[in-house]
Amino acid sequence: MRPFLLPAALAVGAVVLGGVPGFLLGFAAACLAVDRALDFRGLGVEQAGTAFRRASRGRTGALAYLADDVGWAAVAPRRRLGVQPIPLASIVGTTDRHKAATFDRSFRPPEFSRERWSQLWVPASRGEPLPAIAVYRVGDEHFVRDGHHRVSVARALGIETIDADVVELQPSWRMVSVAHSTAA
Repeated sequence: MRPFLLPAALAVGAVVLGGVPGFLLGFAAACLAVDRALDFRGLGVEQAGTAFRRASRGRTGALAYLADDVGWAAVAPRRRLGVQPIPLASIVGTTDRHKAATFDRSFRPPEFSRERWSQLWVPASRGEPLPAIAVYRVGDEHFVRDGHHRVSVARALGIETIDADVVELQPSWRMVSVAHSTAA
């Protein structure tokens, strides 16, 4: 109720003043009350900035990278599994070389993505579902194709699962072992 103290005080002042000044003060009180009601839980842009700073702190090692344009992943048979909830803990990497360099292995966001991250965090923090991400599944692990910021926001909010459009890569173990031996 604390966010509504100022609008309430302005409304009382409007009644006391009366006339045109009272009307204007009352109108301002109503506008402020509506603004506060729309942001009732206090999860606005300022809180998103605080959440971003907390989420981007303590960056760790590099995010795993699965090249899907060369090597075994480029030629692996694919099986579309559709949109389904997957555990966030199973998301271990990305198929985007640039994102592998900018996000860390915990999907902590880079500084330049503050605005995009905040735009996703505000509605998600109010309970709105995040749009589905797109991933490749390899065994029990998932590699993000699209939705890195959504994964970062979900982790920052402590969400355990996220909807994902899953495409399973079915590696031939012969292809994977050849890829590992040629990489060495």
